[in-house]
Amino acid sequence: MTKARRIYEKIVTGILFSSSTITSLTVILIIVFLFREGIGLFNSTPTEKNYVIAVSRQNTIPIITSNELADIFNQDITNWKQLGGRNDSIVRLTLNDLSGIFTEEELGPDLEFFPQKLNEFVKTTPGVILYLSKEYLPKNFAGRIIPVKKITLLDFIFGKHWYPTSSPIPQFGIWPMIVGTLMVTLGAILFALPFGMATAIFMSEIAGNRLRNIMKPVVELLAGIPSVVYGFFGLVVLVPLIQSLFGLDVGETVLAGSIVLGIMALPTIVTVAEDALHATPQSLREASLALGASELQTLVRVVIPYSKSGISTAVILGTGRAIGETMAVLMVTGNSTHVNYSFLQPTRTIPATIAAELGDTSFGGVHYNALFALAIVLFLFTIIINLSVEVIKNRNQRVNQRG
Repeated sequence: MTKARRIYEKIVTGILFSSSTITSLTVILIIVFLFREGIGLFNSTPTEKNYVIAVSRQNTIPIITSNELADIFNQDITNWKQLGGRNDSIVRLTLNDLSGIFTEEELGPDLEFFPQKLNEFVKTTPGVILYLSKEYLPKNFAGRIIPVKKITLLDFIFGKHWYPTSSPIPQFGIWPMIVGTLMVTLGAILFALPFGMATAIFMSEIAGNRLRNIMKPVVELLAGIPSVVYGFFGLVVLVPLIQSLFGLDVGETVLAGSIVLGIMALPTIVTVAEDALHATPQSLREASLALGASELQTLVRVVIPYSKSGISTAVILGTGRAIGETMAVLMVTGNSTHVNYSFLQPTRTIPATIAAELGDTSFGGVHYNALFALAIVLFLFTIIINLSVEVIKNRNQRVNQRG
């Protein structure tokens, strides 16, 4: 019997070890894959594969950025002098512009004469800028290909324009999403914290055991409701209410997202904070009351200070619950990629951007890499939140050991 039990224990131990090892390796591989795909963004230019930006040989501009290209093709920049070049008007040329410059007879039925005509046009137009596929460039091209500055980390983080599919040059600035994510999360915590703490205090200090045993499962049940249900509630109820209440053109705003996420974060905050309050030793309450303190004074000066570590953990975990939410936020925030610092304006968060766009990207493309880089930013946010929880727990343990 003893030998059989030892074999059984070894089998169970091996299963547990294998399971933990596979889980750890899977997490590590996911993180490695995430960073490998995301960092690839910073080794590439924003131009599409096999497409080039070309100018006349007389043009002295050595390199150009994606923002400058966007301004050129949006006609915000109309002269090369604005970029430090010669005083030549900028003439934009893409495949969509051919009919306005060349006739069908000059280009040929299958564009077979286009390379020759292109050379002639570049020679006679010093201010030209081309955005074309390499296949249309002749071997003896009269112009020169101008390099486009690679995407940098600073451009990616602090860029204010997110146009991943714009032509000819996409722009990948995630500052609007960072601001939107932080504002929606902050609003959610400001909404959920007062209600969550009030509920936790009531359940721990005021409600009897019978009522507490009823309320606790009900609150925890809220965490099991699918996020799309919360999003649908926000879209049908909150969005029209906010639009009518504040006289807005649209009700999909930061405020709507904050309220929905605040409701979703409530179960986490209530459960963790209530457990922390309930764990306060009864002897501390009795000692405070014996010294003449009222129940309210005992709560404010004894119970809450003793539970502040658990309450802080509840807030941080609630923040983590809110910052990674996707579907509900996607439905009620308006999905605007402009920088907005008002709670009554539309916005877009990082998780919503990834969810909305990843399915429409080509594998290995610049847009694909940009979304993975966005995921890295979100991953770093969650790591900071989790580390904050660990720091608070360790500090609380040191305080208790000293006490």
